[in-house]
Amino acid sequence: MSAPLEGLLVLDLAQFLSGPSAALRLGDLGARVIKVERPGTGDICRTLYLTDTDLGGDSTLFHAINRNKESLAIDLKDPANLAALKRLVARADVLIQNFRPGVIERLGLGYEAVRAINPRLVYAGVSGYGETGPWADMPGQDLLAQSLSGVTWLNGHEGDGPVPLGLSIADMLAGHVLTEGILAALVRRGITGEGAQVQTSLLEALVDLQFELLTTHLNDGQRPPARAGFRNANAYLAAPYGIYPTRDGYLALAMMPLERLAQTLPLPALADYSPEDGFGRRDEIKRVIATELARHGTAHWLERLRPADVWCAEVLDWPQLLQSKAFGLLDMLQTVRRGDGTPVRTTRGPVRIDGERAQSERGAPRVGEHSDRIRGEFGLGPPPPPSSSRKTA
Repeated sequence: MSAPLEGLLVLDLAQFLSGPSAALRLGDLGARVIKVERPGTGDICRTLYLTDTDLGGDSTLFHAINRNKESLAIDLKDPANLAALKRLVARADVLIQNFRPGVIERLGLGYEAVRAINPRLVYAGVSGYGETGPWADMPGQDLLAQSLSGVTWLNGHEGDGPVPLGLSIADMLAGHVLTEGILAALVRRGITGEGAQVQTSLLEALVDLQFELLTTHLNDGQRPPARAGFRNANAYLAAPYGIYPTRDGYLALAMMPLERLAQTLPLPALADYSPEDGFGRRDEIKRVIATELARHGTAHWLERLRPADVWCAEVLDWPQLLQSKAFGLLDMLQTVRRGDGTPVRTTRGPVRIDGERAQSERGAPRVGEHSDRIRGEFGLGPPPPPSSSRKTA
């Protein structure tokens, strides 16, 4: 069966993580994705190293976020190149960009200008904090967005100060949100024939991530979140919610009545606490539970707790996850190769349609790897001679 988005053409003019991750999702669903990069250096993400690992001259981050794409190297400040790109825009279904507010308009590729070229185009943009306002010109960077969003006050323990999440959650969530909007706009286009402008930002994605807790905050007198001082896992959930050390590892306990846990462990000391104490005496209760769980290994507790329908799980690190049978059955990993033969072991898309998960063996492209073929296919003409090109800022 064909992939759901097969036949759609996506132009990825974005850099770093959020915009390119949205293009990646569309590619996983079958769309053809052409990554438009500056000649020579390409996407800045190519040199954004998470570690000192280099794969074929590019960072692992670039490989992860740009697999299954083609690369067209083009200087957007050169009039001939810009005219060629506009001819490609006229044929596209989706355009994704994450320039700082105002930049893409100065290049002549703002929404109104592009809409005049292709009224059916879905024009998608992701910014740091929206297109207007006092934060609009700030760098759209993940840690900065986390810091402004309030999410850092939900992690760590009471008294720790703000603690950021240890991954680029704002970028990745914004990419997912942008993909959602793009797909909705494509559905509407199928009904009306008209394109649309889709916008989100890192900050909006993080606010939406917190919608459950923010709703509580907005309706309980706007009290600040109260993190547990011991084994905190959620500032708004009572004991026993948290991760606890066992004799040989760690065990996660989700929400449940204290009475059930007291009977199942068994731990008679918990009978001294009322249901209301689960929050009011949260740290005290967690310390009682932690002392008991440390007496035996994780397997012991899983064998005891799971049959009693106590919500619990072993806490795995990556090697343990990757070696587990359950993870293997999900078939979430693949090896892709770029045109020069460089192999990259990476993940696959998280969505299964009709029982099938998207898979492509094509890795991330080299800068301009497909320029000649794309120019010929879409009649963009040859690139201007080097002497006529201006350096891209």
